[in-house]
Amino acid sequence: MKFNRRTLLKTGAAGFGLIAAPALVGLRPAWAQANYKPEYKLSTVVGLPFPWGQGGEILGNLVRERTEGRINIKMYPGAALVSGDQTREFTAMRQGVIDLAIGSTINWSPQIKQLNLFSLPFLAQDHAGIDAMVQGPVGKEIMGLVEKSGVVALAWGENGFREVTNSKREIRTPADMKGLKFRVVGSPIFNDTFTALGANPTQMSWADAQPALASGAVEGQENPLHIFTAAKLHNLAQKFVTRWGYVADPLIFAANKDVFDSWSAKDRDIVRQAAMDAGKQEIAIARKGLVPGDQSLVEEVKGFGVTVTELSAAEKDAFKAAVKPVFEKWTKEIGPDLVKRAEDAVAARKKA
Repeated sequence: MKFNRRTLLKTGAAGFGLIAAPALVGLRPAWAQANYKPEYKLSTVVGLPFPWGQGGEILGNLVRERTEGRINIKMYPGAALVSGDQTREFTAMRQGVIDLAIGSTINWSPQIKQLNLFSLPFLAQDHAGIDAMVQGPVGKEIMGLVEKSGVVALAWGENGFREVTNSKREIRTPADMKGLKFRVVGSPIFNDTFTALGANPTQMSWADAQPALASGAVEGQENPLHIFTAAKLHNLAQKFVTRWGYVADPLIFAANKDVFDSWSAKDRDIVRQAAMDAGKQEIAIARKGLVPGDQSLVEEVKGFGVTVTELSAAEKDAFKAAVKPVFEKWTKEIGPDLVKRAEDAVAARKKA
């Protein structure tokens, strides 16, 4: 049978002219119908050698697999999408420069002051304390504040407890910190905390911190121990580590709202669940070697010839007393009610 315009019109609904077009539309992939991007940009501060970066890779793999390739996520470490300025990450995501991010509550605190809750010195105390905050009503409230600020909060992750290191001497008392130059992150509460301890804090990005440590422009820094090993900070003159667990550093998996809303309801559910699953895996990676019965990461640091100091309860109390004015000042900024609920959650925690 030969087909021409006359034949197609004659065959009508039973012919190829009216059936083929709808059939082809039905065969179009879902991403084409929804106008999905071929790539979605994910911002992280650090890359694959670190638990933080591994969390980004896990998220990307889970989303790509579970959406059958409809959503492809590419990670941009080093806060590359904001020229290394970690504190601009949240604003860039809200504006659409960044599609997704796994961001530190510290780096996003300039835009959401309540995120400074986790930077209150000696609030969380231990992993159970972090869990009591982020997995309970306090964490839910914080996520709600992130949502109100213009992005979609998906899940919690963790960078870990930040330990202090330096090139000069062992730190056991606040007096030991007097005069030492420390790199700190770009949040004012860290300036206040280190100043209260008699140190000289200098705010800079992580990209700038490493050459500054190597040159001696700064003598110390504070970060989780897995950052120490992955970045080989013992090769940057960091010969002393004090495990004081003064600040927890939760991470938040989040997405630009317009991007998130552009996906189908099914894909939104997939991405949210993938973020929660990735977050749980990332937290486990971040805590590996730092839990009761497994101190392998601590032993690895010692193996580099580094002096690792564990503070007694009394020694830690001396630091708490020195930074109490900072705690009180920032409690007013964050909100006394929120801080009280967090303190209550930590006090009621189930210790490991």
